[in-house]
Formats: sequence, C-alpha cells, structure tokens
Amino acid sequence: VQLQASGGGLVQAGGSLRLSCEASEGRVTIIKMAWYRQTPGEERELVASITKDGRTDYSDAVKDRFAISRDNGRNRVYLQMDLLKVDDTAVYLCYAKALFFGQEFWGRGTLVTVSS
Repeated sequence: VQLQASGGGLVQAGGSLRLSCEASEGRVTIIKMAWYRQTPGEERELVASITKDGRTDYSDAVKDRFAISRDNGRNRVYLQMDLLKVDDTAVYLCYAKALFFGQEFWGRGTLVTVSS
C-alpha cells in the first residue's frame, strides 16, 4: 500500500488548507487513517485520526480548528485545516492501518508552512 498525500503549501496565519491522502491499494481493508505532523528535532505527533466507522480523535492543539474525514470507498482521508497558526507549520504525514495483521503504512508527507 502506498499513501499519496497532497494539499500542503504556504498560507498566512488565519487561513485554511485541505490535505488529501489516498491509499493506492483499494483491495486492502483500511481500519484507521490518520494525519501526523513532524517538525525538525521534534517527535512525530498525532494530529487527527478516523476509523472506518467514522470515529474521530484530535489532538488538543487542533481541536475545533481541524476536521478529518474519509471516503471509505476510495481509501481516502482528508484534513480540513482552518484558522491556521504559525505553530501548525510542519510536515504532515498520512498514516493508514490495515485490518490484515494490523499492518501500518506511512506516506512521504506534505509540507504546510504558515506565515505570520
């Protein structure tokens, strides 16, 4: 399974971006998809996750500003990011967990830069 993320870019503080990620192998049952982010020298942190049945979880840092959603039929996950802050600047990585043996997959990431 390959994860292809897109939608990153440069935006001013207070603006919005929408990230997308698609798992290449449609025959694999994906039970959870998520977005993580990472900045140089920092640990990778969970931003938001969503299960196949739609249960979501958010980090406190993005709650009420970001919204995760998914298209189960296409194994796609989206992250709508509103009211962006400079501290949201990071590489955002797409993650997927498969039903089969709980295999985990990571995308290469997309850079989000928020300017003041």
